[in-house]
Amino acid sequence: MFGRLMPREGKYFDLFNAHAELIVQGGNELAGLIGALVDAPEQATKHADAIDTLERQADEITHSTLEQLHTSFITPFDRDEIHQLINDMDNIIDVIQDVAESMTLYDIRSVTPEAKALADVSEQCCGLVRDLVKLLHSMQNAPEIMKYCHRINDLESEADHMLREAMSKLFREEPDVRQVLKLKQIYSLLESVTDCCKDVASTVEAIVLENS
Repeated sequence: MFGRLMPREGKYFDLFNAHAELIVQGGNELAGLIGALVDAPEQATKHADAIDTLERQADEITHSTLEQLHTSFITPFDRDEIHQLINDMDNIIDVIQDVAESMTLYDIRSVTPEAKALADVSEQCCGLVRDLVKLLHSMQNAPEIMKYCHRINDLESEADHMLREAMSKLFREEPDVRQVLKLKQIYSLLESVTDCCKDVASTVEAIVLENS
């Protein structure tokens, strides 16, 4: 009985890191999906299926983290911050899944260089999120954490600029209205992956400023 009353911190950082690894895999699979539609369309389904599996695994980690909040007396930082962080992280892989599902729903069988470039930036952002989260276990890492936050913000700004250019080219050069509508949605979703990564960076930045 006494043991059950002792404070427990929970393995929050293990859960964050495990989720972040799934985000990286999701970013890799997304880039692989877009790349397959350029070079090997028959491989696209494999990447889409892998993304679905990763999203389910990420959901399980998110649920485990939220359950920890109800059973832990001690948390490494504010409960609302933990809740916000894991949800922000989960949003990344949810949007990655949205891209893959949209590719299937819209029956997209080829993509533009602009889509591939946006997918590559999204993949980079996912990798930076993983690197950022790995440092959260110690506020002594605050200076390095902030550098990663700024790098993610820079990449998100780059993706936003790429999106505007891609949209401009699409409306100028694509004669098929249906294709315009399809690619417009895909471009927007790909850029949204970087938006979600920026949300993680903003949440982490707030945690660092509050706790360091």
